[in-house]
Amino acid sequence: MTDFVHLHLHTEFSLLDGCCRIGSLFDAVKQRGQKAVAITDHGVMYGAVNFFKAAKEAGIKPIIGCEVYVAPRSRTDKQKGADSEYNHLVLLCKNETGYKNLIKMVSLSFTEGFYMRPRIDKELLKKHSEGLIALSACLAGEIPRLLTKGEYEKAKETALWYNSVFGQDNYYIEIQDHSIIEQKRILPDLLRLSRETNIPLVATNDVHYIEKEDALTQKVLVCLQTGKKLGEEGALEFKTEEFYLKSGDQMAMLFSAFDGAIENTVKIADMCNFEFEFGNIKLPLFDIGDKNHDLYLKEKCYEGLNRLYGESEKEKAKERLEYELSVISKMGYTDYYLIVQDFVTYAKSKGIPVGPGRGSGAGSIAAYCSGITGIDPLKYGLLFERFLNPERVSMPDFDIDFCFVRRQEVIDYVVNKYGSDRVAQIVTFGTLAARNAVRDVGRVMDVPYNICDKVAKLIPREYHTDLASAVKKVPELRALYQEDEAVKELIDTAVKLTGMPRHSSTHAAGVVICDRAVYEYVPLSKNDDVIVTQYTMTALDELGLLKMDVRLVR
Repeated sequence: MTDFVHLHLHTEFSLLDGCCRIGSLFDAVKQRGQKAVAITDHGVMYGAVNFFKAAKEAGIKPIIGCEVYVAPRSRTDKQKGADSEYNHLVLLCKNETGYKNLIKMVSLSFTEGFYMRPRIDKELLKKHSEGLIALSACLAGEIPRLLTKGEYEKAKETALWYNSVFGQDNYYIEIQDHSIIEQKRILPDLLRLSRETNIPLVATNDVHYIEKEDALTQKVLVCLQTGKKLGEEGALEFKTEEFYLKSGDQMAMLFSAFDGAIENTVKIADMCNFEFEFGNIKLPLFDIGDKNHDLYLKEKCYEGLNRLYGESEKEKAKERLEYELSVISKMGYTDYYLIVQDFVTYAKSKGIPVGPGRGSGAGSIAAYCSGITGIDPLKYGLLFERFLNPERVSMPDFDIDFCFVRRQEVIDYVVNKYGSDRVAQIVTFGTLAARNAVRDVGRVMDVPYNICDKVAKLIPREYHTDLASAVKKVPELRALYQEDEAVKELIDTAVKLTGMPRHSSTHAAGVVICDRAVYEYVPLSKNDDVIVTQYTMTALDELGLLKMDVRLVR
């Protein structure tokens, strides 16, 4: 079995393009005897944390990366025609420095460079190349494009530029063979380029799906993106069915004539050792000058306690409050309370309706006394330990409801107080539910509407993310599946797509506040004009970042 590592792979977070589902990817990697694999989604890093965790759980080494889009000129140039074409480049993180450089570039590709796609440029690459390994990418990479046009000398000059930026053995000429004529045509030129420049080769498969038979599913996915039907002009379907997770032996057979190209995949994987840090809290500092933060919170709480409790209740309330304050201090959450208390107080001072609090946070007497919540936990027998206790490894979370009309005023206050670069809203993803998946797949596959509609209406709503179970449990649906070949193909394809992320949007309540620029911790993107994190609320929580659940009520 040939040692080989896939360094160019698109998960379902290459939205409506990649078809490698993180949940099933690593079993396939293990079956092929591979010990590491990279994630290189198109222009984004949405799936990086989930990918990392799933890989670790499976005993596979995760390599965090991205296939970025490089603008032909400056990222700020956005002229129709001249800047419409962009070049692909694969970037992989060697270490924490590389990760920080990559997330900054990916963030800027959205906030400064977006034009048709999120784009970086060569200026950013020069500034942020440290800790990264670069691969020259697929046919859409700058080097392959120049070679395809017959511009060998310019390709050589460009390759030498990239090599000088990333350093010897940190830049690789990527070779691929998906039985595409254009790829085969430039392979000799890529080999020549490597020999003349001493830039090493690396073999990759541009993996978009796990098994070869998943090629149809991926074609359907791309058609959903383009609004086309299978086989229709402009559908952007892949030319072959070779974009799957190949074994090391299959890759070795393809590239036996290219010395080092297979071995270099393992070499690169050995160099990539970035690890996410989970559970280390990264709270912003609440600015109260030279005052002691624990004492300041205690004063705030006792002001409320003396106001809210009568003499007969005070002793019990004080005992509970002292216990809570000690836990809050020991666990490092004093500033968390102060931050939330501050913006809740602001909202109330401006007449913005604020809810009394929901969830486990209502069990904290410190929250009640400081004005964060409006529910007396002693009166209702609510437990503080559900919200915060020494065994808890994830961030606590206050659920605060604000008036729908004026919620943005609270967010604006937080942005002004902590800095626009330190505050961002949070991404969420719309997924393909079972009924919609059936209708969407049917349209792409040109299945008559009445059939798609009939199948979709037979799917109970409780199975909106589990179409396979619906087929087993609903007799009429199962009968259609067994008796009609077209329905069987429709459902089999829809099953593979159900639950996949279809688009990104902005979480209705989530806001993250950091002690430094958000892009120093996580990559950013833009939904319309809103800057959002590329990681979900769950991932941010695991990374120890302060997320606020600023919910809205009508």
